[in-house]
Amino acid sequence: MAKIKCPNCGRLREWSTQNPWRPFCSERCRSIDLGEWFNENRVMNDDQGPENSDDVLLDTD
Repeated sequence: MAKIKCPNCGRLREWSTQNPWRPFCSERCRSIDLGEWFNENRVMNDDQGPENSDDVLLDTD
C-alpha cells in the first residue's frame, strides 16, 4: 500500500479507503487545514489577475 505524508503534520500514513480523512492522517489535521482556509491563511492563486479578469468593472466616465 502506498504511503503519503499528511499535508498538515507530515506524518506518513497509508493511502487507504479505511482512512476517512485522507489525505490527512486524522480529523484533527483535517480541521486545522480547514481553519487555515477559513482564516484566509491559505488561498488559491489566480493566474489571470484582476487586469485580465472578465469580472473587473471598467470606469467609463
